[in-house]
Amino acid sequence: MTTPSATSLAPRRRLWLRAGGWALAAVVLAAVFMLYTQPEFMVRMADHVWACF
Repeated sequence: MTTPSATSLAPRRRLWLRAGGWALAAVVLAAVFMLYTQPEFMVRMADHVWACF
């Protein structure tokens, strides 16, 4: 039985890291979009932005 070398695992690891990054980005975007469906959150965010000026 042969064991895979470290160099043969690098592309596979890079693929998993890239896929994990995209999955994390999708989860964060979904959470942000869900917050925007709540009117109270939108009013609070508008108040915070207005308070900056």
